[in-house]
Amino acid sequence: MTSVTRVTDDYLAALAALDPQAAEASGRTPESHVPDLSPDGFDARAELARRTATAAVTATTDGPGERALAGALLDRLASEIDLYDAGFTTRLLAPLATPVHLVRQIFDNLPRQTQDDWEVVAAHLRQVPDALDRYAATLRRSAQRGQLVARRQVLVVADQCSAWTTADFYGRLVAGYPGGPFTAQLDLGARLATAATAGFAAFLRTELAPAASEVDGVGGELYRVTARSFLGASVDLDEVYAYGWVELDRTAGELRTAATELGHPDVPTARAALDADPAGRVPAGPALEEWLRQRTALLTDALDGTHFDIPAATRPVVCRISPAASGVMYYTPPDPALTRPGGIWWSVPPGESTVPVWRHVGTLCHEGLPGHHLQHAITLTTADLHPWQRVLCHVHGYAEGWAHYAERLADEIGLYASPAERLGMLDGQMWRAARVVIDLGLHLGLPIPAGNAFTEQRRHWTPGLAVDFLSRVAGLDVTTARFEVDRYLGWPAQALAFKVGARLWQQTRREAERRAGAAFDRKRFHHTALALGPMGLDPLRARLAELP
Repeated sequence: MTSVTRVTDDYLAALAALDPQAAEASGRTPESHVPDLSPDGFDARAELARRTATAAVTATTDGPGERALAGALLDRLASEIDLYDAGFTTRLLAPLATPVHLVRQIFDNLPRQTQDDWEVVAAHLRQVPDALDRYAATLRRSAQRGQLVARRQVLVVADQCSAWTTADFYGRLVAGYPGGPFTAQLDLGARLATAATAGFAAFLRTELAPAASEVDGVGGELYRVTARSFLGASVDLDEVYAYGWVELDRTAGELRTAATELGHPDVPTARAALDADPAGRVPAGPALEEWLRQRTALLTDALDGTHFDIPAATRPVVCRISPAASGVMYYTPPDPALTRPGGIWWSVPPGESTVPVWRHVGTLCHEGLPGHHLQHAITLTTADLHPWQRVLCHVHGYAEGWAHYAERLADEIGLYASPAERLGMLDGQMWRAARVVIDLGLHLGLPIPAGNAFTEQRRHWTPGLAVDFLSRVAGLDVTTARFEVDRYLGWPAQALAFKVGARLWQQTRREAERRAGAAFDRKRFHHTALALGPMGLDPLRARLAELP
């Protein structure tokens, strides 16, 4: 019989020939960081997943480490196969984290210090046209099969591509070259990448959009597939919908209390007063980047050695203001060899000259520490994990669940410097609860409960109502709220990962506290749990139940 470690070894070796991330995970330096986005590339990865799943079912396991590996591998292979068979991965267009975005984000992470670095940048710029042409071919084949996202998603991505070209993202990138032998190559590459991005936007508008449906919700059949994939668990969707409304009620009570403690009669008044206070706003640009850098350093120092042991190699975090995203903060992990630090990237909504930073400390704790960066730091430096686990096993319910749990953990251990920052964290909690009910409501056509305290009595959700709900209930600006609703519609069920995942972390911690009593050690529990490595929520619950 073959061990699950050997099966995973073989899988990673074969995947390395198809995927640059897998090549990095296996210890190789890929010639290109651009994945094969052609129809053949997607087909080859799906076929490899099927072969590996067949082998993994009968593989042997020896000890808790291999049991964790087996649970993670089988869950992720099943997810990849299901999403491919449903046509989800080969038609994906949405406002965030699609192949289109990942091609652009390659340039966020490529180093640009030496002449050799710039040569690599020039080579990757020349690959952008082919990458986008290949993905256009994949989208075209999917459309011919009747697998096409809603028109809203097609146009959202087209508009984002146009925004990148209008902002001259690639031209501004190469403008940072200090001059030398690659000037002509870089300039040409930037023009080619910009033209290809504009051409891809035109393809979306003129070819895909006219064939796409105006119906935004994906319906129950596909939603159950994506929910199972994003969570790594089978859940009762009606129960999760009800849980979302309960969380809204509970968090709204906390917000009212916080507003009163700040001396305001209600939450909207508190938000408006805090936004109007110049002391709580930082100018967009270099000053905001410096604020982000300093606050991340403070979080690192407050956590390290006391609440977590942060591996020394992962302490540095790059903090940047990005001109290319859409009003969101996001995180990029280090490379497997830890030669490139993790990064926190933030873009400011258009038209914002100053930013009310009190609103965003909770999000910083989510994206950085003790959220995504800490989780990746422990995963990447846990030697007992298989390289596939450390680098390639990504489950939204696990990662977003931990990061959402980390927002509350930051409050528990005193990382918010003022009542205003705590109010901002609670707004973030409200936002994630709103995500649950909006996402399920829009995609499954679920009714809005009668007598709820948050919205007028309409029977069903609409995108416009969802935008208004996020603005009023969670305090989001309208631009961000629109982006969020488009995101939920493009990534059905991904919005569940935050609350559902955090609930699992909270439940398993309470169970561990009950078992250990006075001997419970929070620091040890968190480290031991994270050292299990990423996995779906069902296998994670099973593994966490085994912890002493």
